[in-house]
Amino acid sequence: MIALIIFVFIFGYIGITLEHPLKMDKTVPALLMAAIMWALLAVGFHEGMFNVIDGHENVFSFLGGHDNEHAEEGFTNLLLHHLGKTAEILVFLIGAMTIVEIIDLHRGFDVLKNWIKTKSKKTLLWIMAILGFILSAIIDNLTATIVLVTLLRKLIPNKNDRLWYAGMIVVAANAGGAWSPIGDVTTTMLWIGKRVSAGALVVKLIIPSIVCMVIPTFIASMLPAFRGNIEVDTNDYDEEEKSLLSSKTMLFLGLGMIVSVPIFKTLTHLPPYLGMMLALGVVWLVSEYIHPEEDFTEERKHLYSAHQALSRIEMSSILFFLGILMAVAALESMVYGSIMIEGQEVQMGTLRYVAELLNGAIPDQNIVVAILGVLSAIIDNVPLVAASMGMYTYPIDHSLWHLIAYSAGTGGSMLIIGSAAGVAAMGMEKIDFIWYLKKITWLAFIGFAAGFVVALFFV
Repeated sequence: MIALIIFVFIFGYIGITLEHPLKMDKTVPALLMAAIMWALLAVGFHEGMFNVIDGHENVFSFLGGHDNEHAEEGFTNLLLHHLGKTAEILVFLIGAMTIVEIIDLHRGFDVLKNWIKTKSKKTLLWIMAILGFILSAIIDNLTATIVLVTLLRKLIPNKNDRLWYAGMIVVAANAGGAWSPIGDVTTTMLWIGKRVSAGALVVKLIIPSIVCMVIPTFIASMLPAFRGNIEVDTNDYDEEEKSLLSSKTMLFLGLGMIVSVPIFKTLTHLPPYLGMMLALGVVWLVSEYIHPEEDFTEERKHLYSAHQALSRIEMSSILFFLGILMAVAALESMVYGSIMIEGQEVQMGTLRYVAELLNGAIPDQNIVVAILGVLSAIIDNVPLVAASMGMYTYPIDHSLWHLIAYSAGTGGSMLIIGSAAGVAAMGMEKIDFIWYLKKITWLAFIGFAAGFVVALFFV
């Protein structure tokens, strides 16, 4: 049964990584994997084939006797615990995504377009890289990429030129998301999971992340693709695309409320999702009463409402995170073996057992984390980070957690399919996998490696 559960995980994982060749949304294998693994875990536990272990290292066994009721309660609480931890992340993401969609409905991001006046390709590259770096730290790397690629379409008519900019935006956005607790799903997971604190994450990773963005951008600015000028007409908007009366208000209010979430957590010591609920409530409230147009009528109110924004958020991504996090939780909960620690035999969950084996095979954890970063370009970084959270038991703000945040956040830039930002850019601009591999991968690798070396001194 243990082998079967691990096989389901591996098979589901392969299904996720082969999303594009199979032409199947990765949410499907994620949900199937989670449901089947927990079903097998329940059957195997009640048949006495293996034990389960909770987050406090309490082991529950269903091997007959009077303690079965206690074991049953332990299994139920274990499932509820993992569902609760997963729900914290999902509620947080739903809130953040809805706020961003409300801003977009009010054309708040169009305000950024009016700030760009340059005709120099090199200058525009730096503007886009810096915008991607900053925006991704505030509204997450996926959303920042979508916003900036949309902006590129307004500024650069030549698609071949646009591809280069889109590729560099992916690198910059992933670097920007790595140092912010709300900049990337993986850093959000580590933050909500109490592996890192917001302040320490920013202080320890902002310099490595800047290095990860600046070096590839500087090298790219020397390439032929970014020489010369382009025609940029920032006034070329039709009537429908002009900014609304509410654009600036909703842009600054929305971004400000998202940034307030870490402050809320610091002041109240409440989970971040409650701060995000407060932020969404405030933005939603203002959106109900603000007038986007001069001749605003009640009939047009629905076009700018939060209900419209909720219909635009990508629920398939939310369900994917639900599936993958619950699948990893199943692996984390199943007792796979025991290891002698300080003369005592200690039972461990599957992931913790793997961590101990890795530590024995590769004593230097920095090498393990660097490998994790490279792997995150090949396979999804969400399950990799979720697995690492189950593998290691270090306290909050241990250097390992910050290195994992950096590696998983920036390593995905090395392949176009290695991050949510890359997949979004790939879909919007039809970027070819091989083109990205030839043109951008080496730049992303140089940035990742340079930032990782710098991170070793800061964490």
